[in-house]
Parts: sequence; structure tokens; C-alpha cells
Amino acid sequence: MLGDDGRETGGVSRRGFLRTAGLAAGGAALGGAAAAQEADPLITEVQDWASMTGEGVDATPYGMPIRFEDDVVRRTVSWLTADPISSINFTPIHALDGTITPAGCAFERHHSGAIELSKDDYRLMITGLVDRPLVFTWEDLQRFPRENHVYFCECAANSGMEWAGAQLNGAQFTHGMIHNMEYSGIPLRLLLEEAGVQPEGQWIFVEGADASSNGRSIPLEKAMDDVLVAMTANGEALRKEHGYPVRLVVPGWEGNMWVKWLRRIGVNHSAVEAREETSKYTDLMPDGRARKWTWAMDAKSVITSPSPQKPILHGAGPLVITGLAWSGRGAIERVDISLDGGVNWQTARIGTQGGRNALSRFYLDIEWDGSPMLLQSRAMDDTGYVQPTKDALREIRGLNSVYHNNGIQTWAVYENGAVENVEVGS
Repeated sequence: MLGDDGRETGGVSRRGFLRTAGLAAGGAALGGAAAAQEADPLITEVQDWASMTGEGVDATPYGMPIRFEDDVVRRTVSWLTADPISSINFTPIHALDGTITPAGCAFERHHSGAIELSKDDYRLMITGLVDRPLVFTWEDLQRFPRENHVYFCECAANSGMEWAGAQLNGAQFTHGMIHNMEYSGIPLRLLLEEAGVQPEGQWIFVEGADASSNGRSIPLEKAMDDVLVAMTANGEALRKEHGYPVRLVVPGWEGNMWVKWLRRIGVNHSAVEAREETSKYTDLMPDGRARKWTWAMDAKSVITSPSPQKPILHGAGPLVITGLAWSGRGAIERVDISLDGGVNWQTARIGTQGGRNALSRFYLDIEWDGSPMLLQSRAMDDTGYVQPTKDALREIRGLNSVYHNNGIQTWAVYENGAVENVEVGS
């Protein structure tokens, strides 16, 4: 345990692991590994996979994960919404490493279900306070310059069920309304410049083609900055559930603004004040008023392993603690980890520096003696913002809020390696 300065880090060297495990001397390794002198049939005997040929190169034209990983899937919570059409499922963040989310298990949020819209049938309109109202086909969009950026997309309701206390026992369910993908698309400013935004135009209203007509107002300043009209994610066409063939990407801002199946961009003198930015996606305060325009996702982090769906199975000894951190206001600069519920902190190693508006992966390598732990992570971004405790957020927002819960998460680790979602006082 280290002091609050957080300058030292826990660590286990390779030499230390070998000495502790006793492998160099042929002794039994920690965590149940076989002693070096024992004959292991998986090593000494020829196995089936080494005695016959495998599948040919065309067995799976579009590659899928091996069957041993078939539990790494999106999951939903049946009682969260009235039906699965207007609902959410969750990225299995507990089972992933690195930072890039495979498209096949990146979370979904739909307001009226995922639609099938072909490239041939696709149209994008720019209307309102512009010199030249325009309609783009898919092929028209291919003529514009494109950029590639890695960004996280987080639902504003991510962790929302935890406001009143520990609710869901798994990082996938508490923090899995997020994905991090490389998007390729056209800077929105190029399309707006093509249409010619008039001086009175200060806002845009973006709308999707699905039955919900999901729409959000975005200040023109943001639209002309880093917003993308995206057509691919992780190098391939968008998945149907992620807005194929075209979606909006609004870096650092809540996922509801990343309108899928983008069909219309209206330039207006003011915000539209649509349903999704008045009765929804506003932050309820204790006095009953709702705070709106809280678009940016504040710095946040979560330990993904160990976690309730990723318990410690190997017993005492070297342990790798890992997780994800992100900020919608900049880049993650540092992550601290506490083993005792926030009393003492030590600085984690950043394994993958995500950059601005992208996930970072952190690690802390420790020697676990089998004692109970209260694991927490605390993110800091390059603006100086420090991730708060849940109690600090509740002092401002109360218990009846839904959106923008970026409070510190606590996992209780027990002697047998099991992990549970718990709350501790700040």
C-alpha cells in the first residue's frame, strides 16, 4: 500500500515470478501450475490437433472467433426496457484486452430497432440556413476527403443504474455501454461548407432514418470542429446495428448524439429542443429541475479484471490488474489504483495510450497474498480533471439521476478469488 502521492507502483519482475513460483528449481508453481519434473501428457503425447490437417483457407469466408471464445458476446438486461426493440446491450469489456472493440461485440442502443438501409437507397440531405440545399447519394459521399480516427462512443446512461447503489454484478453491465473503434469518414465541416452555412446558422439538427426519427441539436462550433460523417468502423463497413451505411461520430460527446442511419442535417438559428434533449438525456437535479446540454463525457475508468465476471482463478501470487480509462474532454494522463477502497493509491502503467477521446488501457502488476481487496481505479485527464467518488456526485445530483455517472467503481475481491460489485463510503 502506498501513499496518496501515487508515485510508486507495484510490480513483479520476471525473475521474481520464477523465484516465487519455484519453476527454476522444479518446485510447484503458484496457482496450481504443474511441477517441472512431472510428465504432462499435453506436452509428451501427440494431440489430435497435431496429427491431422485443419480447416482450409475458405472454410469461413468471413472470419469468426474460435468456439472456445463463444462466451465473449454482447448481453442485455431483460428488465431494463419494456422490449428489445428500443433497448441496449452491453460490450463484454471484462473479456477484452487492448483498447479496440471488435465491431461484432460493440454495444448497441436502438430507439426503434436496427434497420436495413442499402447504399443504393441511401440519401443525406442538408437543409435550412444554407446557400445551397443539397442531397448526397452514397456515391456522392465517396468523392469527399476522408479521415481516420479512434474514438470511444459511450451511452450517457452508462453506469446509470448504479446511482442508488451497487446494482449489477459485472463490468459488462455496469460500464459496458461503450465501444472504442477506428472510424473512417468525412469531416462534417466539408459537407456544411459545400452547402454554404449562412451567418444566422448557429446550430445543426441531425436526424436518423429509422422509425424513431431520433434527432439531436449540436452547436455549429462542434459540427465544424471534429464531427465525422462515418461510413466504416475498424476498417469495414458499419454493421447494421451501428448505423449502416452512414452514421454521425461526435467525439467525446454522449452516444445519443452519434445519430445512426444519418438522413438529414438541418442548419438552424437555435436548438430544436427535441424529445431526446429535453425529456430525455438531461440531468435531473435534487430540486426537480433538469440540467441540459451536458454533452461531454467526463473522465471515467473501470477495472475490468479482476471483476465479477472475471474472478481470480489462479490463486495467490502474481496478479495483473487491468482496466479502461477515458475522457470526453481530452486524453487520459494518469490512472491510479487502490487495493483498499480508496485509502491508499498507486499509479498504474498505461499499456495503450488512447489519445484524445479514445480509450486507454492500464495495468498494475502486484503480488497478491490472497487477502480480501477493495479494488478501485481513478482516472485523470490532461485538463486536470480527476474522476470523483460516487458520493461526491450524489452530493450534487442526488439519487434519482440516470445519465453521466462517472463515479469511482468498487469491486470486492474475496479470499477465494470471487469478485462482487459493492459500495464504500468516500
